[in-house]
Amino acid sequence: MLTGFSLNVEPGEALVLLGPNGSGKTTLLRAMGGLVRPVAGEISLDPQSVAFLGHADALKPSETVEQSLAFWARLYGGDLETLDQVMTEMALAHLARRTCGTLSAGQKRRTALARIALSNRSVWLLDEPAAPLDARSRERLARLVRQHCAAGGIVIAATHVDLGWAGARVEDLRPAPTKTAAGVG
Repeated sequence: MLTGFSLNVEPGEALVLLGPNGSGKTTLLRAMGGLVRPVAGEISLDPQSVAFLGHADALKPSETVEQSLAFWARLYGGDLETLDQVMTEMALAHLARRTCGTLSAGQKRRTALARIALSNRSVWLLDEPAAPLDARSRERLARLVRQHCAAGGIVIAATHVDLGWAGARVEDLRPAPTKTAAGVG
């Protein structure tokens, strides 16, 4: 649980919440997205401006990549005209007609990230966005984040590993080391 925590994120900014499992990162993202209520305090964020990427990729196994992305773009009020471009940017064009159930974990995550890119939402909340991604896909993710921020968007990502996003602000939620009387700890 996070206590005594305050943050402000401006348009054009990427914020990385870095901390171990159980430190409250996911709960904070869910509260920001309006999925849970904070126990105390307040969050000033319009849930209609938010696209949320959680641990589950939200893909129907029987739908093709293209069908899934088109569905989410329509649901979020996104631009279907950019569907092909986003699939190319996320290295999904060659998988457009494959069903989501046959994709690898990394391919599913890239598809879920493409869903966020098509969302037409200004605030992206990303929970462990790079978890199953290889090095090239992590570079694609970093490029996607830079593009969104350059267009005035906000990205808040929760992770337990450094994402290495140039220019991103990092809030370290790891507990401070404690010292013992003997100086060992």
